[in-house]
Amino acid sequence: MSTFKDLGLKSEIINALTDLGYEKPTEIQEKAIPQVIVSTQDLKAFAQTGTGKTAAFSLPILEKIDVNNKQVQAIILSPTRELAIQIARNIEEFSKYMKGFSVAAVYGGADINQQIRKLNKGVQIVVGTPGRTVDLIKRKKLKLDNVQWLVLDEADEMLNMGFKDELDQVLEVTPKSKQTLLFSATFPREVDAIARNYMNNPMQIDAGKRNSGTDSVTHQYYVVTDRNRYPALKRIADINPDIYGIIFCRTRRETKEVADKLIEDGYSADALHGDLSQAQRDSVMQKFRKKNLQLLVATDVAARGLDVDNLTHVINYKLPDQIESYTHRSGRTGRANSTGISIAIVSPGERRKLSPIEKRIGKKFEQQQVPDGKDICKKQLFSLIDKVHDIKVNDAEIKDYLPSIFEKLEGLDRDELIKRFVSIEFNSFLSYYENSKDLNDISNTRRERDTRGKRRDDENMTRFFINIGRKDKLNPARLIGLINEQEIEKNIEIGQIEILDTFSFFELDKNFTQETISAFTNNDVSFEGRGVNVEVTDKKRAGSRGGRRRSSGGGKNHRKGGSGGGRRSERSFDRDRGNKDSGGFQKKFGRDRSSRGKRRSKD
Repeated sequence: MSTFKDLGLKSEIINALTDLGYEKPTEIQEKAIPQVIVSTQDLKAFAQTGTGKTAAFSLPILEKIDVNNKQVQAIILSPTRELAIQIARNIEEFSKYMKGFSVAAVYGGADINQQIRKLNKGVQIVVGTPGRTVDLIKRKKLKLDNVQWLVLDEADEMLNMGFKDELDQVLEVTPKSKQTLLFSATFPREVDAIARNYMNNPMQIDAGKRNSGTDSVTHQYYVVTDRNRYPALKRIADINPDIYGIIFCRTRRETKEVADKLIEDGYSADALHGDLSQAQRDSVMQKFRKKNLQLLVATDVAARGLDVDNLTHVINYKLPDQIESYTHRSGRTGRANSTGISIAIVSPGERRKLSPIEKRIGKKFEQQQVPDGKDICKKQLFSLIDKVHDIKVNDAEIKDYLPSIFEKLEGLDRDELIKRFVSIEFNSFLSYYENSKDLNDISNTRRERDTRGKRRDDENMTRFFINIGRKDKLNPARLIGLINEQEIEKNIEIGQIEILDTFSFFELDKNFTQETISAFTNNDVSFEGRGVNVEVTDKKRAGSRGGRRRSSGGGKNHRKGGSGGGRRSERSFDRDRGNKDSGGFQKKFGRDRSSRGKRRSKD
């Protein structure tokens, strides 16, 4: 393997890399750096998360940058604030011996006037999120007509977040002669489309197997019922006393709830999501990087740009909709020549989602049993004993207190002292897990679900319409699982369920009608890649199968003159169901799904 000096980098950069402890270039760095230095050809580069992509594109740009020219010569676009800040920080570290060089990070959630002042002083490289970059261009505070390099980092995620329009606007104001560098950890079809639309005959570099998992990560899964998902998470954390990891949730609401529960239960945890201010996000990340937090609960988008090594675990509290997102998640561990574990907590109906992930990453998931209380207590006890055995005693600090301590403990022999010491530290674990149940037993839940699904129709239930059915591979068990995932209320009563071809009906305790609508609305729920809409319907007794009439009401899809909790007449519903040529029902919900798909996350 070559050295950074062999790649053609100047001494100022080499010295900075030496200070940072960089010894040998990674595969993507070894391939990309000399290519960008010697050529102006566009470059499309793939490399797994954690393999040094930032250095791969920033070091050759720093090598060629003109420090005497205070105009913007390179624009680097990233999908999130965290990633933009991290890239800019890395570039500052790489360039600390380059006199006259300056880099600016521009992103939403921070004072734009302060960013403008930084740009006015003159910078050679700008790292920005698409939204803030376009805002500064429109204000004529960021001029890119002299740009020589455009870098699209995490290009797949920028598309997932709906930044295509912003990318177009940035490209309009950059010279056609620039060199475009596209870096991504995964290469779905959309990224290939970026290359076709934005790049000119790009060269391609692959470092590692495309869209696969790293060899240093072990993939495991636990099967539990939805109501036992959080207890299983706690047991996974408890059986790993030295855990240092990220717990990925699908929504901001879920992220907050899981983090709040962990904190309340005494775990060293905090949340990272889009509702936090930049100062709050920075504070959380500082604590996590310093290992003052063991567990960080985050959404996929909020976790973009986290540059944290030595993570022991990544836990998928719920699997993401897209396989690429799982690849990004698992790539957060097993970095910097260390090993890691990626865990998926799945319900019985979700096990089928593991197979396509296995095909993509080229690895099999290993099923694990949720540990019981006895195993956890044993592991925690011996972890405590190991810490006591290995602790470094500072005689100088404690010698003045020892005589009084020996006097107070006089009369207690060695065995009694050990018992009491262990009891002080360990009684809470013993008490918590005493008579704990087996979370691996899902038979009781299955029987319970069968009973729920046959509940009689009565006045204490609200009937709901949901826009998915048999053609979406929905069945009663999966529908109940979907309802439970929204955590509307613990042990909520579920009544009759009717699964039809393209839509279905279900009943829930009427005391939680609004909570149900809010849960499905706020969580942006999807099923088999299709956006889910839930509405209240008029309750009708079922007649014969052939003559049964159904009705639907409001929910996510607001209509003129109605509210989200409105109702839809059974006659209009039957008309939509029967008039397939008009596409009334499908067209109505199709528009909503299309619109929602273009919404940009604020994370």
